[in-house]
Amino acid sequence: MKYNRILLKLSGEALMGNRQYGIDPERLDDYAREIKKITDLGVQVAIVIGGGNIFRGVAGASRGMDRVQGDHMGMLATVINGLALQSALEDNQVPTRLQSAIKINEVAEPFIRRKAIRHLEKGRVVIFGGGTGNPYFTTDSAAVLRAIEIGADVILKGTRVDGIYTSDPEKDSDATKFDYISFDDVIKKGLKVMDTTAFTLSQENELPIIVFDMNTQGNLYKVISGEKIGTKVNI
Repeated sequence: MKYNRILLKLSGEALMGNRQYGIDPERLDDYAREIKKITDLGVQVAIVIGGGNIFRGVAGASRGMDRVQGDHMGMLATVINGLALQSALEDNQVPTRLQSAIKINEVAEPFIRRKAIRHLEKGRVVIFGGGTGNPYFTTDSAAVLRAIEIGADVILKGTRVDGIYTSDPEKDSDATKFDYISFDDVIKKGLKVMDTTAFTLSQENELPIIVFDMNTQGNLYKVISGEKIGTKVNI
């Protein structure tokens, strides 16, 4: 395998499947099966999931809610998604640990870097919930931060689009896809890969990002195998 330890970033919206909100059990099971394929090969997998299928702090703030309160609600939403994915993985015989940046000791371990790394070394999938534990930071920032902390080889951002395009391919039929692009070119072209804080942190630590379509069966395995799937962002 090309990568030994990865950080898989999933959006909360991805868990909705074809629903308008909430969690689709079939989509969860699909993801669990895809993750199992690579853990069976010895790849160490850490995961960060967003909470947008349940609640977004920014959306709440735009309607007059206190931003800090809204972000705390969003953090709890990521823990709910983490519990759901943990259940789906364990149903597929994949040992999993959920660690939270906010203390919810009855349902998740607190985030402890050394403990997370030890879980990975023992072949357990580690899901990081609760974002960074701080308001005003997205789960993109949490994904990059955790990836750096655990020494991940790459961040795999699973989306419903098969890579980075010159413009939104769902709106622009003339949009063209990049197979590879540098961090500097992403900034120059004004492309949206992650929020600015997360992207800059990844660039400063020379941590590559691969954006790919997680909803296509077999893609995760192909990325791990080194096939040219999606778009790779690197120095």
